[in-house]
Amino acid sequence: MEEYLLVDGYNIIHSWTELKDIAEENLDNARVKLLDILSNYKGYKKNNILVVFDAYKVKGNTREIIRYNNINVVYTKESETADHYIEKITNELTRDFLVKVATSDALEQIIILSKGAIRLSARELLMEIEYTNKIMNDKYIKKPPVNKNRLEHHLTPEIIEWMEKRRRE
Repeated sequence: MEEYLLVDGYNIIHSWTELKDIAEENLDNARVKLLDILSNYKGYKKNNILVVFDAYKVKGNTREIIRYNNINVVYTKESETADHYIEKITNELTRDFLVKVATSDALEQIIILSKGAIRLSARELLMEIEYTNKIMNDKYIKKPPVNKNRLEHHLTPEIIEWMEKRRRE
């Protein structure tokens, strides 16, 4: 079954120490870092990722959906919270897809569970991403050396000895 991961962007930023530290200096940089992490994660997992950021306090803001590398990013419209948008989209997607929602907001977790989605806390999402990064690192970056296909690996010791005697003659 096709899978969707919905991420409450600011909730995750303020829950992960690394991103929280970046956000204290520059919130835009923290958003980009989160999107880069999730984009890399999607490259391996092949699920659909939708990151939702609150823009409900921005006067006159209309909902904006953009593509960032291989993931979708939503900035909510004025007077719409990320939680509200996530609840609405979860309700639509759970009919046809497996939906996971990443947030540490306890009330939001209860609501999305009632709609048939799976909840991931910020810590659980971070652990899953770190585990996936380890798998990618082991599989693609730290590849074991390729065994060479050499003739002597396919010969019996007797034949190798016989060939060595012939070579020395």
